[in-house]
Amino acid sequence: MGHVDLHLAELSRTIDPAVLGQRIRTARVAAAMTQAQVAAGEVTAAYLSRIEDGQRRPEASLLERMATRMGVSLDDLLLGVSRDQVQELQLAVDHAELSLVSGDGAGALRAIDAVLADPAIQGTPLVLRAAQQVRAGALEATGDLDSAIVLLEKLTASPTPDAIWLKGLIALSRCYRESGDYPRAINVGEQAQAIVDELGIGGLTEAIQLTVTTAGAYHSQGDLGQAMRTCMRALEAAERYDSPVGKASAYWNASIVEATRGSASAAIDLARKALALFELSDDSRNLSRLRATVANMLLLQDPPDPEAALEMMSTIEREMSWSNASAWDISWLHLCRGKAHFLLGDHDAALASVARVEETKPTGAPTLEAQCLVLEGRIAFAGGDRDRARSLFRAGVHALTAAGADRGAAQLWFELADLLAEVGDHEGAVEAFRSAGASTGLRLPSRTAAVPAQR
Repeated sequence: MGHVDLHLAELSRTIDPAVLGQRIRTARVAAAMTQAQVAAGEVTAAYLSRIEDGQRRPEASLLERMATRMGVSLDDLLLGVSRDQVQELQLAVDHAELSLVSGDGAGALRAIDAVLADPAIQGTPLVLRAAQQVRAGALEATGDLDSAIVLLEKLTASPTPDAIWLKGLIALSRCYRESGDYPRAINVGEQAQAIVDELGIGGLTEAIQLTVTTAGAYHSQGDLGQAMRTCMRALEAAERYDSPVGKASAYWNASIVEATRGSASAAIDLARKALALFELSDDSRNLSRLRATVANMLLLQDPPDPEAALEMMSTIEREMSWSNASAWDISWLHLCRGKAHFLLGDHDAALASVARVEETKPTGAPTLEAQCLVLEGRIAFAGGDRDRARSLFRAGVHALTAAGADRGAAQLWFELADLLAEVGDHEGAVEAFRSAGASTGLRLPSRTAAVPAQR
């Protein structure tokens, strides 16, 4: 008798005895065998009767021998499906995942939903888990961040010492960040750190990338110091465990922090280090996202270089078309393209890019929505339509309010305040300046605090 598959051996110890017993009885009756024939002297017919009644659970090797005598497989008894069915389900999951990594998020979602609708998948826990992970990725890719978050919370609830669990946490933190919920994005990574250490998986590249993703959430929240410290922690781990992709991820996020601090030269140097490492890997999604970051840095440097940024974006768009880029990634690329066209004075092309953002942006991404409205307002103002500009800037205020009072919104609030002042909306400008201050943690003291104590 061959060696029993480890997964099936574990399942034989945990399966509901009543379910297993019913399957054994069904297989025995279908084979027209008596209990004594199936037992074959290894156990008594009375013992097999108790197994069929769900009162006993046989060990895996005995179960496999009985399955062979009945002409069925161990998979049939433990999973309720044949090995061929399991392979067919796994192949369907692989095809859906291929659609996802090829950039067809909607197609991947349709394909994986068809797989999950097959009742047989409930008997294959590993294939079911893989299918749910593909579905979470497809939901993120199509912009349904809320549904992706709900599914990822479920998938990561029980820690496992493998890269699959870590990838789920990375995706969960990223979805929270893209939806504007920075505190939860940070908590995902920070709370997992102790578990990662306990499980002994800190050397996996995905563990380092989770730390880097946490750094990205700190950056989005506006805590640049903690973001850089977290990047340095990730870089130390990447050096210790010799992880090129981990190093690239740490350099990438450190470059974003430097860019936010205004150190464009240092930011671009770090980004180029990251690019050199990513180009040696097969991580096409992160490679295209990093190129988009560099293109945006070219727009932020003084003076900006929109021509070089646009040239780089053409390459990025091609890469994103066949990689599993998310709706947020694609929308942000269109937004950067719009900013580049605006800097070059091509307002029609800038508006066309704004329209593409509206077509592709995910649900529940208020900061992205606000940036899009601000760009459209700038275009209107540059074209002399001050009333429309004021209206768009106000709409940007409303969108940004939905993001909450976090430091990541402070810069955009500050820009909005300046733009509202330019179009003559001084009341709105004052409100925006106040929101900018509140987003950085500034608060006015209570008026009662200034009242001298009565003697």
